[in-house]
Amino acid sequence: MNVIPGLSSNPETFSAAQAVAAGVDFAELAVNAAGLFWNEYRPEDAACRIWRRHNGQTQCLTPQDFSVRSRVYEYGGGSFCLADDAVVFVNEVDQQLYQQRFDASAPQLISHGNNHYGDVRFAHGQILAVEEQGDVHRLVTFDKASAQRHVLAEGADFYAAPTLSPDGQRLAWIEWQRPHQPWTSTQLMCTERQTDGQWATARCIAGQEVEESLQQPCFDAQGRLFCLTDRGGFWQPWAESADGLVALPAALADHSPAPWQLGGSTWVPLVDGKYLASWSEEGFGQLGIRHADGSLEDFTADYSRFRSLAADDEFIYCIAASAVSPSAVLAIGRKDHDVRVLAGGIAPLPAERITRPQALRYPSGDGEAHGFFYPAMTGEQLPPLVVFIHGGPTSACYPVLDPRIQYWSQRGFAVADLNYRGSTGYGRAYRQALHLNWGDVDVEDACAVVAYLAERKLINPEQAFIRGGSAGGYTTLCALAYRDVFRAGASLYGVSDPIALARATHKFEGDYLDWLIGDPEKDADRYKARTPLRHADQITVPVIFFQGELDAVVVPQQTRSMLNALLDNGIAAEGHFYPDERHGFRKASNQAHALEQEWKFYQRVMDS
Repeated sequence: MNVIPGLSSNPETFSAAQAVAAGVDFAELAVNAAGLFWNEYRPEDAACRIWRRHNGQTQCLTPQDFSVRSRVYEYGGGSFCLADDAVVFVNEVDQQLYQQRFDASAPQLISHGNNHYGDVRFAHGQILAVEEQGDVHRLVTFDKASAQRHVLAEGADFYAAPTLSPDGQRLAWIEWQRPHQPWTSTQLMCTERQTDGQWATARCIAGQEVEESLQQPCFDAQGRLFCLTDRGGFWQPWAESADGLVALPAALADHSPAPWQLGGSTWVPLVDGKYLASWSEEGFGQLGIRHADGSLEDFTADYSRFRSLAADDEFIYCIAASAVSPSAVLAIGRKDHDVRVLAGGIAPLPAERITRPQALRYPSGDGEAHGFFYPAMTGEQLPPLVVFIHGGPTSACYPVLDPRIQYWSQRGFAVADLNYRGSTGYGRAYRQALHLNWGDVDVEDACAVVAYLAERKLINPEQAFIRGGSAGGYTTLCALAYRDVFRAGASLYGVSDPIALARATHKFEGDYLDWLIGDPEKDADRYKARTPLRHADQITVPVIFFQGELDAVVVPQQTRSMLNALLDNGIAAEGHFYPDERHGFRKASNQAHALEQEWKFYQRVMDS
């Protein structure tokens, strides 16, 4: 394990700035004859840049005044692809498509206008992409040589994952209509090229008769169409046949997280009926090649999360992390299983100072919930507890090295990182448990974990804190308003007024609240009961808020209204607003400031 040199054994030396600086991350691997490419995010300047590894040398291709990031559907994804002799990417500032030769020459503009692009693919001289024009979305293609644009598909509310067969004669994609989300109900579409070169009318391959979530369609070398679907209870690989989709041999587990972002790649068909895949078992990631007879060749090694899979004849490539290693770009030998770290994986602490995740599976309400428990590294026998609530809320946390969690454990806090009911990674039924239950079952799970850990003498229940960002901030505020469990809480760009969120949010999540809570008119009483802002007088403990002024998902006024309501009620609340941040903080200085202020806030609460 690589460790940052010069760090002493004093826990206080692991500062918020160091925790944030360790947050280098990677996305969207791609490989061809020109090398291995990935998108690398560095918190010091909040930029994303393409790196290339070729003949043992690593080089950054992206100029300093560019950042490779899509904002389609607000959450982006699929921000670059490899053409024959160039990288095609989405520039963050203008959201336009550019191509840049592998020799790192200046990027050249491809698209024009105010449209945004994401889920970029390349095949047969064509650049395929999802195009966003205000609230209108479509699939388009640009000719790489002429930059001429053509519309491939339009009319659906949302599109994802355009993919061409190897011979260029078939085109497949995912689409879905409001009010659905991509993890509730989508359709797999396909069309064939006609003799005149035009595409025939698209037909629905799956998702029309059965409500299912389909994602990541792809063709094998023979032109057979595959995808992931959760019609069997988990996101697993299925393949087309004369009788429709048929299941491939697979673990009874989710082979993908929820597709919040475009461009996901958690499985790859190989030759001879084999496929490379990652999947989740009790929250821990697995990696392997599944053979046609169902047998498995395991490549998991010491890692516990895998993303952005790719492969060639010699290596499996992926972005991976473990309990003692942050995100890294790996090349794993297909014959010898030898793991080579090509980038990242530098731990901010020595192994002996890293607290390790322990799987949580505990009773809550009429069911059970999941998560991970991190014991405190220092302090008293019964330490204070910080409960982490992830955003989404249809998302997940993972048992990997998170410098923020280590920041708390070094200061004597235990951490419970929850995958409450509604999280992904535990099958469709667990994910659907949040339907109409947001602000209820997630809060129940957050409170139940405190009782569960206290009963086992692992924490001090009188010193329990709760924190969360975005949807996690909503769960935090609900827990503080409706339950008497936590000593204080932190809301990072959190939802305090769901109705206001529904009025202001973007198209991708425009109907999400109807699924999570109900129809705002028909279920008005339920909304009133689950709106923390309306029940601010029931919050009797301190709360700290963090908010970006450029946030288009949870607008700043929503946070200000909640903060002012608490202050008017005499609650020890404070707010920190960042003029240069959107939904989710990206700048290192702001991330470090927020982390340190939250810790100091809890210290004052415990000292009072």
